[in-house]
Amino acid sequence: MATPVEMDQDEIMARKLQAEYDLEYEMSQQAEQSGTDVNVVHDQPQKRSIDTLTDETETTTDHSRNSRLTDTRPLCKYGAKCYRENPMHFMEYRHSGAVNNSSTFENPPKKLKDDHINSDKPKVEINNGDHSQIQADPDQLSNKYSCYLSKVRGLNNEFSSRTSSIHIKEILALEESELITSVQFNYMFDISWLLDQYPAKHRNNPILIVHGYSGQSRTTLEQQGLPFPNVKFFQAKLEMSYGTHHSKMMFLLYKNGLRIVIHTANLISQDWGQRTQGVWISPLFSKRQDKSDLGLNDNTGFKQDLLDYIASYGPKLFQWRSRIMEYDMSCAKVFLIASVPGRHAGRNVDKWGHLKLRKILKRHGPNKDVVSGNWPAICQFSSIGSLGNTREVWVYNEFRTSLSATSTTKLSHLGEKKADIKLIFPSVENVRNCLEGYKGIVLWAKIQSALYNLHDKGGSCLPYSRNTANKQLWLNQLLHNWSAKKSGRHRASPHIKTYTRASPDNSELAWFLLTSANLSKAAWGAFEKNETQFMIRSYEIGVLFLPQQFGDGQSFKTCNLETHWLIPYDLPLVPYGSKGILASASRLALRMRHGRGIQLISIRMRLALNGSPEDIKHLGRKDMKRRNNCLKR
Repeated sequence: MATPVEMDQDEIMARKLQAEYDLEYEMSQQAEQSGTDVNVVHDQPQKRSIDTLTDETETTTDHSRNSRLTDTRPLCKYGAKCYRENPMHFMEYRHSGAVNNSSTFENPPKKLKDDHINSDKPKVEINNGDHSQIQADPDQLSNKYSCYLSKVRGLNNEFSSRTSSIHIKEILALEESELITSVQFNYMFDISWLLDQYPAKHRNNPILIVHGYSGQSRTTLEQQGLPFPNVKFFQAKLEMSYGTHHSKMMFLLYKNGLRIVIHTANLISQDWGQRTQGVWISPLFSKRQDKSDLGLNDNTGFKQDLLDYIASYGPKLFQWRSRIMEYDMSCAKVFLIASVPGRHAGRNVDKWGHLKLRKILKRHGPNKDVVSGNWPAICQFSSIGSLGNTREVWVYNEFRTSLSATSTTKLSHLGEKKADIKLIFPSVENVRNCLEGYKGIVLWAKIQSALYNLHDKGGSCLPYSRNTANKQLWLNQLLHNWSAKKSGRHRASPHIKTYTRASPDNSELAWFLLTSANLSKAAWGAFEKNETQFMIRSYEIGVLFLPQQFGDGQSFKTCNLETHWLIPYDLPLVPYGSKGILASASRLALRMRHGRGIQLISIRMRLALNGSPEDIKHLGRKDMKRRNNCLKR
């Protein structure tokens, strides 16, 4: 990833504020380790400072930790008795303590207002994210739908129950039986970290890594595996330009069965730390008793669809295709919705992508007498592709038709009222307050070609390019904020991708899809040649939940706590612009660049846009000009 060659005063100020929060966290951690009582709000951010532009490694040396505990701001002449209320003043000046006295570093007397922190909440027990001693729990999979959110470091245990959330170490330790071998399909990898997530006794077992890297990126990945002779690599061919191997799936083969895991997280520590992810875990499939019956006639077609998907990788994965054939998967209650790169036509035109979703909803989906056109389709994702200069190009055309499909829809009825579409994508305020800190503000930059940069292994969980955003400003009218207070993940950046249709009163869901696919034609596919050909660029995979398969009647009830149905965000949705400036701030976030790299959103500019007249009065000519230009947009 390109890095800025210089920083302006706004960026320096942003980094100062980040360092300030880092110091608070460091002091709270030290106090906890020493047994001191520390007041910690359940969603207190845990953040890392940016000491340099290139050193982003997760392991911190004592020297770098001490440097972060040094406050070099000048001392305000009024000290702790300062009467100023302008938050900019408290970013630029300290108000107590010696210059280098890190042990007595203060919290600023005044802070930026944060609507998402409730200071009245009682102290709660915090999940510190230590998964080093995780053991298999026989009651782990008591979730009716086997659908989980990933555990988030820093949340209180109320939001980390073993029936609603799970960590990768828990996934890999579910079975007491011996793990024979496993396959990891994914986009990004940290091989050393991945092996540490396996139980110690299984870390030398064979592991196959299925990836989409080529050239130097492939060489770099394979070099990671050199110290581990049990790790092998397979490159998925990506012959379509701008395509990626974005599927996220695990095959876990045990002596007593096979388990399939489909999820949304990259195999790097950052994705399993403080981001919101989704996980589906299959039942433990046992071998077929009747060898003459291939077991392909299950209710959802899960096994056949999985075999077809594996076949798309070519002969090198045929061994795993043969293994899957041996198992009975009739107990799977979900439908597989996958995407495979290529131009599909004829009988295969609706085999992948959003046309596969359309086909399943027509055959097994809700009845249009129950789910009418006033049930909006809600799409929640972490990246946005090029969708056209108007919404009718793709989103409100073929994609909307697929999302609106019901079991009684016929081709002749496509003129009927279709579902409205609501999109969930984090606003600037969401990112500003996320647990990962101000580094999260650069998440909008589209860095597809540099996601595997070793100097920034964390990558970006919300990539979106400025040029793409400028061409589809119509999208802002459909966007809604990320809000997840009910699940405790309001400040955990969403890397999860979900699609659903909700009733007008938000009490029911017609269906629910958990997938790796973001909102893009590359992931979902698009028609070509007068709708006789369907083109997909990327590998994707997800699972579709229909209420009939789980005995829930015509719909899922969003308020039914007994079934542990866990939708990741809050309903009703909060549109962009409901707090005045969110929409403009989002456009600012997508457009601002600095030098050859990504510019952090200006703290001073946010105050200029959201602040009081007193704040605006202190702006210089340059900031005032930028403020006026932004407001015109």
